[in-house]
Amino acid sequence: MMKTLARLGRALAVIVSLLGAAPVAVAQEKASSAVAVEEARSADAVMAEARALLDARRFDEALALLRPLTGTDQIYADVVFLFGLAAIEASRLRSEEAEREALLDEAIAALHAMLTVRPELARVRLELARAFFYKEEDGLARRHFERVLAGNVPDAVKANVRRFLSQIRARRRWTAYLGASLVPDTNIGGASDDEIIYIEVLGTELPFRRSEEDLQTSGVGVSVWTGAGYEHPVTNRLRLRSGVDVSVKDYAGGRFDDAYLAVHAGPRWLVDARTELSVLANASRGWEAGSVTNNAAGARIETRRRLTDRVWANVHASWLDRDYRGETRRDGPLVDFLLSGTWRLRPTVSVHSAFGYSEQRPHDSQFENQSRRVRVGFNAALPRAFSMGGNAQVRWTDYPDHRFVRNSQHGLRKDRTQTLSVSLHKRDLTMYGFSPQLVITHEQRNSNEQGLDFVGNRAELRLVRQF
Repeated sequence: MMKTLARLGRALAVIVSLLGAAPVAVAQEKASSAVAVEEARSADAVMAEARALLDARRFDEALALLRPLTGTDQIYADVVFLFGLAAIEASRLRSEEAEREALLDEAIAALHAMLTVRPELARVRLELARAFFYKEEDGLARRHFERVLAGNVPDAVKANVRRFLSQIRARRRWTAYLGASLVPDTNIGGASDDEIIYIEVLGTELPFRRSEEDLQTSGVGVSVWTGAGYEHPVTNRLRLRSGVDVSVKDYAGGRFDDAYLAVHAGPRWLVDARTELSVLANASRGWEAGSVTNNAAGARIETRRRLTDRVWANVHASWLDRDYRGETRRDGPLVDFLLSGTWRLRPTVSVHSAFGYSEQRPHDSQFENQSRRVRVGFNAALPRAFSMGGNAQVRWTDYPDHRFVRNSQHGLRKDRTQTLSVSLHKRDLTMYGFSPQLVITHEQRNSNEQGLDFVGNRAELRLVRQF
């Protein structure tokens, strides 16, 4: 009986406790909700006051009002946008370069954070483009301005964007780029895995075993590429261009190492508001396995035209006379032509395509060949701060000299090479303005000549500029 009463007492105490706790929990929830509502009302009031200050061109006061709200746990998109806008306008009133740069960096960071989550926001992208423009980072500014043109924005905005793009074209001086990647590759040299080939000798096909070095080799390499250019203004429409490009790829053992150095110089004409044309003299040198393999000199023509606000076309044509060290039979000219275009379906999605033709005419016709290539691809900014891209290319190469085929029954040598690649990177994962990008590539060549078919896969972990 006593035990039963004790149990009833404990149960009653629990019930009383729960009845008392429920009102407390409800009260706490109401208090939290009230705080959230009050914070929202406070943010609305601050934004209203900030807009009034911006309209009155009192940008520093607007910044002082908005800055505390950008560092709280609850971030409001309108606050971030107004803060970025105020920082841009305040920077234009600064005479000290350090102050101006600091304000533009704050604006870029705020607006970029918004675009990372909502890449479709055209007005935010427009202000980010302006921030880059005033910071004179013209490559990034041009990229974002062109994306704005692909959106549904008023005609007045488009006209303003075109004026910015014209100023970028006219004032361009220094350009530079830098990249690096880690490259695991299942078939570094693009070699066939056929161990036995058959060569016709006096009407009989005899088997020959290929050496180990000629077979597939896998490994991990490091690739670095960089370059810079400068343009000197001569007239309002004429510039003198010069530049250098360098790339290096290094694998363990050194057998597959290669490097490339090229320089160029020549005039660039701003033909009209939509078109530009460059005629450049070129010189280059190539290395393989640490030794110089060839030198080349020639010329190339580059032209770019904006066909519409969403479509751009490019033409590259070049002629190079190559001189191979110690292998004069491969000396001779290389001609290359490439027509490419980009179509921005919307600010966050673009498709691109290209058609190319190249021809080599060395002293020994055994190495003569002609190639055609077609490429299509896309780039898309996805939700949750992901970006994705893809490319597909097919190249057809013909060798008109029958001596190059090991088995005459196969006819003249013909190769077809297919390349597929996909890329992915997360826009909000950054380090000093760069973010990692993963690129996976599959390549396959089919040839009617023995020992030249191959399949290879490689993955590249690159560092790319975030914006």
